Amino acid sequence: QVQLVESGGGLVQAGGSLRLSCAASGLTLDYYAINWFRQAPGKEREGVSCISRGDGITYYADSVKDRFTISRDNAKNTVYLQMNSLKPEDTAVYYCAADSQGLCVAYEYDYWGQGTQVTVSS
Repeated sequence: QVQLVESGGGLVQAGGSLRLSCAASGLTLDYYAINWFRQAPGKEREGVSCISRGDGITYYADSVKDRFTISRDNAKNTVYLQMNSLKPEDTAVYYCAADSQGLCVAYEYDYWGQGTQVTVSS
């Protein structure tokens, strides 16, 4: 059974940091592009970051560039999203999704996690 499980969310003050994890079972993350999305109440889902299959090219939304870092640990079959200098507008449920095309250009995703809540207080 394939599962993506996010963890690491929580409540943090503005300016603080969190590290989200997306741990996989039943699939090898290095064979997929792994995307991080977020969705705040009343807002559309937003793509935050992506790491491509294999060579690990990374992409970031302008809103998080220079603050967030995506990385992959193949030994742990886990992708991380290090979030620094957090702002109240980063508050959302964060999801990871795996895309078998592998190039961070997909519009459809093979697997999704259940999400983890990030709340940034001002």
